[in-house]
Amino acid sequence: MFLLMDSINKLTMKKIFVSALVALCGFTASYAQQASFLSNNHCLYRISQESQNQKCLLLPVQEDAEMANIKVIADNKQVKAFNVKLAKDHVDYFVPLYMDEFAGLKGLALNIHVNGDYSKEGLNALTCWKEMKFSDAFDMKNREQYRPDFHHTPAYGWMNDPNGMFYKDGVWNLYFQHNPYGSQWENMTWGHSTSTDLVHWKFQGTPIQPDAVGTIFSGSAVVDKNNTSGFGKDAVVALYTSAAENQTQSMAYSTDNGKTFTKYEGNPIITSTVPDFRDPHMFWNEDIKKWNMILAAGQHMEIYTSDNLKDWKLESSFGEKYGNHGGVWECPDLMKLKVRGTDKEKWMLICNINPGGPSGGSATQYFVGDFDGYKFTCESKPEVTKWMDYGKDHYATVSFDNAPNGRRVAIGRGGITWMSNWQYANQVPTQQYRSGNSIPRDLGLFEYKGETYCSVVPSPEMTAARSKKAGKKLTESCEMVVNLKGNATITLSNDKGEKVVMNYDAKAETFSMDRTKSGKVDFSKDFAAVTKAPTYGKISQLRIFIDKSSIEALDADGKMSMTNLVFPSKPYNKVTVKGKGKYQVYDIK
Repeated sequence: MFLLMDSINKLTMKKIFVSALVALCGFTASYAQQASFLSNNHCLYRISQESQNQKCLLLPVQEDAEMANIKVIADNKQVKAFNVKLAKDHVDYFVPLYMDEFAGLKGLALNIHVNGDYSKEGLNALTCWKEMKFSDAFDMKNREQYRPDFHHTPAYGWMNDPNGMFYKDGVWNLYFQHNPYGSQWENMTWGHSTSTDLVHWKFQGTPIQPDAVGTIFSGSAVVDKNNTSGFGKDAVVALYTSAAENQTQSMAYSTDNGKTFTKYEGNPIITSTVPDFRDPHMFWNEDIKKWNMILAAGQHMEIYTSDNLKDWKLESSFGEKYGNHGGVWECPDLMKLKVRGTDKEKWMLICNINPGGPSGGSATQYFVGDFDGYKFTCESKPEVTKWMDYGKDHYATVSFDNAPNGRRVAIGRGGITWMSNWQYANQVPTQQYRSGNSIPRDLGLFEYKGETYCSVVPSPEMTAARSKKAGKKLTESCEMVVNLKGNATITLSNDKGEKVVMNYDAKAETFSMDRTKSGKVDFSKDFAAVTKAPTYGKISQLRIFIDKSSIEALDADGKMSMTNLVFPSKPYNKVTVKGKGKYQVYDIK
């Protein structure tokens, strides 16, 4: 009897002690049972089987907090590792750790090491521990002021270079450099989005994630129609950079149209001692009946050939003393294009560079010439530099493989491009997500005064996305078409006095955009800027795409392109056109 009472008293006292500890620390009982603090920087956060059956664990993020290194362990073995800025004293937003990734595993826990000095306040004082929670859903409906409507953005988290883009069975597949655990650069994986019209995109997850070879940097994907790789007819084969102590090239393949990928057992397949050795872009060259690949290697590009996508032979290099070398060369592309108004075809080599752009920071340069499948020869003098876009926010331009009707469709962070600049990409005033892609653009070539230049026009899908009726009212998400007859000044403004001023000088053949008073500009000393571009002739029609936080101005004939971000406190709602110009506005939804 006394032994029983003694046991009950001990149990009661233990409960009282735990309750008191919980009360002092301000944590819930479930938290106290899950977190074990092992030192001033080390915590083990256990996940029960019941919690593991829920959809996700929501991790609280504070962007100015110290980084936490998290190892997911099961049965005392590491199964995943990533970095996240766990909230110290407030929560900026949450990111999900999906439990289905660990289905069937037992003894699941997070082995967390938080950087910084917590010897005074104690690691258990961090806000993150009481804010971590399990949920059966993660709300991806980002309602931030600056999230665009008709540009691709990640559902959440950071995004930079577009990767592995291909078209297959009526679907455009866009992969991208993605951090699923925060809105700043970290944890590089391939995120995946799909579209049937190049305007509306659906997030499909993160099918290529870091492994023992390294984190996943940029690369490309192709549709292997003839099964040259042995992975199956029409398999999607991806090549990407594995980033670890050195940068090497690895392979993965998909037999379900790019939804999931299997890593190749022979990874890495290409190695080098060059420090910056990355971003493989491959394509089938019908002229030589082989695969070609172009790869960035420091301050030049390397060109390879292959019969099977696995075994690659280095054929030549290009770049020494050509173009701009103000920064690292990366994210290359190489394509054959028709020259407008002639029966000629030429090759264009795309080279993205950071820094060194015409307005500072990162930008896209290109070279035009001949390519015999083994060596690229530039037709311009070495000192000539040609820029694809003269704005500050156009980078990492790459094109889609297997696009219909022989099109070269590009998206930039143009094909598609990344819309940002490495000078301030981590600081722009958004939080749950960061960065978007440009509108899709079709690439070509045109000649002007003895030189051949890249033509950049909005893809026809953008015209199809217009409202049926045009008006004069400016909206947050629209295309403004301006017909010009000589000089013109176009001003977009709001009732806060914020404005963007665009000026076309017909005689000088230049176009400029001034965003120094566009809205929020103080988050970076490099953001407020006036950008200026040559127009290579007269402009008769401008197409200006406005989407909450971006303005893309393109000559309708493709001779000029300028992409800039803007962050007005209120949407621009007024248009002023000085000069002989008339405009119409089309909503885009």
